[in-house]
Amino acid sequence: MTDENEIRSYRDLRVWNEAMELAADCYRMTTSFPRDEMFGMTAQIRRAGASIPANIAEGYGRDSTGNYVQFLKTAQGSLKELETHVLLAAKVGLVPQERSAPLLERAETVGKMLRGLMRSIRPTGGQA
Repeated sequence: MTDENEIRSYRDLRVWNEAMELAADCYRMTTSFPRDEMFGMTAQIRRAGASIPANIAEGYGRDSTGNYVQFLKTAQGSLKELETHVLLAAKVGLVPQERSAPLLERAETVGKMLRGLMRSIRPTGGQA
């Protein structure tokens, strides 16, 4: 009998699932952006948002803990990039704050989950 909490795939990770929801939120939010932003802010937000779960998944498939942590750090960097783009989009009026705030809250949650995952998989006594 398998434990329902057993991690058999990156798709079983709560952080990956939450990051996927964040990426989907990015796509939904940017659908209302002006057409002239298609290759600007729209593309930047979507790319950064999609990069987060993609890097979690890619790291999961790597051959060492050090490589995994490095991909999680890349996901964290994409998360900070996403937050910056969303803040800028709100600042220049592309998205109202009431639409950007929930996305930023979810981003904060994903960031905490990423940090927790990195702490849990790092070897004790050393740096990854």
